[in-house]
Parts: sequence; C-alpha cells; structure tokens
Amino acid sequence: MELWIPITVLAAFLQNARSVLQKHLKGRLSTLGAAYVRFLYALPFSLVYLWGLNTVGGLEMPSISAEFLMYCVLGGASQIIFTALLLYLFQFRNFAVGTTYSKTEVFQVAILGFLILGDTVTMAAAAAIGLAGFGVVVLSAGQTKVSLATLVAGVTEKPTLIGLVCGAFLGASVVFFRGAALSLQWESLAMTAAFTLAVALVIQTVCMGAYLAWKEPQTLKDVFVHWRWSSAVGAVGMAGSIAWFLAFTMQNAAYVRALGQIELVFTFVASIFFFKEKVAKLEVVGIVLIVAAILILILSRA
Repeated sequence: MELWIPITVLAAFLQNARSVLQKHLKGRLSTLGAAYVRFLYALPFSLVYLWGLNTVGGLEMPSISAEFLMYCVLGGASQIIFTALLLYLFQFRNFAVGTTYSKTEVFQVAILGFLILGDTVTMAAAAAIGLAGFGVVVLSAGQTKVSLATLVAGVTEKPTLIGLVCGAFLGASVVFFRGAALSLQWESLAMTAAFTLAVALVIQTVCMGAYLAWKEPQTLKDVFVHWRWSSAVGAVGMAGSIAWFLAFTMQNAAYVRALGQIELVFTFVASIFFFKEKVAKLEVVGIVLIVAAILILILSRA
C-alpha cells in the first residue's frame, strides 16, 4: 500500500475529530470566529513542530521563493474566500441547494489540478473521483432534505452558482497548497509539509485576524476568551493539516481529496452508533457510493 493512503485516512479522521471539537464552540463564537480558531490556535503548534524538525530532527529549512509565496498566498486566500462564500450562502432561503453544489469540490480539484499544475489522473481513478463526487452530492442532499429533482431544478439559481464557486475555491486551496509544497523541491517530505503549513497559517492568521479586528472586534476578543476549547481545536487541526499536506505533497490532490471523503463515512458511522440518529435513504445511498469509490481508488493504486 502506498504511504499517502494511510496518511490521508489519518488526516480525514483528525479532521473529523476537529469538527467534533468545533461543535463545542458553537454558540460561544460566531461562525467566522469558530473558523478563525482553526488558523490562530493551529499556528503555535505548527511553529513548535517546525522548530522540532529543524532543531531536534536536524532537518534544514528550505528557503522561500517568490513562486512558493505566491502559491501560499493564493491557497490561504482561497480557503478564506471559501469560508466567506459559505457564510454568504446561508443568507439565502434555499441555501441547502447551494450547499449541496459546493460539495462538487471533489470534481473541481481534479480539473484545477490539471489546469494549474498539470496533474493527470488514470481512467480508473477518474471513475473513482466521479463516483465519490456524486456520492458526496447525494449524501449532502439526503442530509439537507433536498430531493435530486430540486437540485436539477435549481441549476440556474443564484445559490447554485455561489455553491459551485464555493467548491471551486475550496478545491483551488488544495491545489495551490500542493503547488507551494512542490515548488520547494525539498528532499524531506516532513519538512516540506511542515514549512508549507506554517507559512500558510501565518498568512491566514494575519489576514483573517485583521478582518475580524475591523468587522467583528468582539468576535476577536471572544476567540481569546474561549482559549481552552480553541486550543484543542488548534492542536488536532494542526495534526490533521500536517497529514493533509504530507499527502498532497506525495500524491495528486484529486486522489487525496477523493480518498479523504472517508471522513464522511466516519461521521455517518458515529451518527448511527454513537448519537443514535436516524438517517435518510439518500444518505445511505451516498455513503455506499463513497465507499465504492474509495475501494476503486485504492485498488487502482495497488
């Protein structure tokens, strides 16, 4: 088994754990504030990790090039824009349709990866990515109680366009961060991932912090008041991000994001066995499609 596969599964598991921890901040912070703690509180942990690799591990740090910095800025900006668009989407009455279309990020990573980095995929992997993307859309439709007929009917509506653009920016962030890591051309994968993540977090923390100070100063204060749960989110989020960045550096981002949908399987299993929640038929169909896609992807890479 290729190393990027277990690393991606670990990243998806940690992302799921971070989401669970973030739920404890719901009601205490605004949606934007809850998103900001991902960057602010992950930054110190990422810097300590980077220092450890350099000082304790003896790994040299790469130098920052203009190309690397450009990719980091574009990746960080794309991730922040994705968050802003998602919040804007919630203002619409039929936001559920747009939210479902934002899940097309799985498809869009493959397209953007080819256009920006020249990454190509095999026929089997393309089939798996397509199946995973369709499964995610079906699962999202089941969770938001949106019928497939409503999704088709809403293709021309504004929330749909916003949802697609939202997914594009999320996909672009993944591709840009992979571009940043590859541009370093550093022989140590661990240092490449850690260095790229640290620089990206510095950019995101400063930019989003400045915005909050300008638009939501109270939210910025609240972020520091609720430091205990926020620190837990930051620590788990940083560990997950390191795993994601490692996987993106090692393999085509489209493959990584497709396999990363296993996070939804973790959430689905937890909702049934731990939270005893009822699930819709569409959710079951979506999960089956995602699992099938993951198996196809893994077998195609075996």
